[in-house]
Amino acid sequence: MITKVLEVDNRTTTHFILLGFPTWPALQLLLFSIFLATYLLTLLENFLIIFAIRSDGQLNKPMYFFLSHLSFLEMWYVTVISPKMLVDFLSHDKSISFNGCMTQLYFFVTFVCTEYILLAVMAFDRYVAICNPLRYPVIMTTQLCGILAWGCWFCGLITAMIKMVFIARLHYCGTPHINHYFCDISPLLNVSCEDSSQAELVDFFLALMVIAVPLCVVVTSYAIILTTILKIPSAQGRQKAFSTCASHLTVVTLFYSTTLFTYARPKLMYAYNSNKVVSVLYTVIVPLLNPIIYCLRNREVKAALKKTILCKGRGCREGGAVSS
Repeated sequence: MITKVLEVDNRTTTHFILLGFPTWPALQLLLFSIFLATYLLTLLENFLIIFAIRSDGQLNKPMYFFLSHLSFLEMWYVTVISPKMLVDFLSHDKSISFNGCMTQLYFFVTFVCTEYILLAVMAFDRYVAICNPLRYPVIMTTQLCGILAWGCWFCGLITAMIKMVFIARLHYCGTPHINHYFCDISPLLNVSCEDSSQAELVDFFLALMVIAVPLCVVVTSYAIILTTILKIPSAQGRQKAFSTCASHLTVVTLFYSTTLFTYARPKLMYAYNSNKVVSVLYTVIVPLLNPIIYCLRNREVKAALKKTILCKGRGCREGGAVSS
């Protein structure tokens, strides 16, 4: 039975070809260097944020609890895409196995869906903090924060699993060439050699739930937040209130705008190379910028990072001197 499943005929395929970024060899090497530096820097930034939040007791707050989950998510988010893309820059063989492609797609969809929901949860947290400050400790308890965080991951995993059930069972003839640098849903639907309308319909409804519902939560939360901030009598009070959610609002705007630009359009748009450039924004650039945005706009995170980077080593040395 296993042999029959793996047998190649005119209805099945064992691997795909990722077209990636077709350029001159010298430019391929330049792109490899740029994307490698970006990938490593993204991992370093997010690791430092997680380490700083875990090390500094003053950041033991719901907002930073969710931020640590966001940083952890984005470390894996970029790892699903970047290593294969970097290898393809240096290799003539840009093939990816069927199982490898489906695995990459599953985890990519999981992390994207999880981030949509997590950003909505973070918007709700800012709404409670600004609009109900006295009840904030009562509402955003450690237990509720844990449930919300793991609920985001669970929803992402389940959504990706349902999508994969319909996409992985499609037939792909011969050796399909995917006009992308990673396995994404729309490029895969484009190269399927059978009717993919059912998979498209499932993908549409799940995307509607995962994107539209969190987006409504974000928009509603910030509409109420803005109304509350405008009622604050002092300019200093308004500025202080807005600064607590400015970082998150910037991250939400970047992530939602770039992904909606890609996934709100017909799948035939993936026939154009310009769509790959847009995809680079939310798979490479946005994860790089998010930690920078949080550090630049948040004094507590900046202080924790400085304490972690500059004082940690000195504290260890002093501790060692005392103990000796």
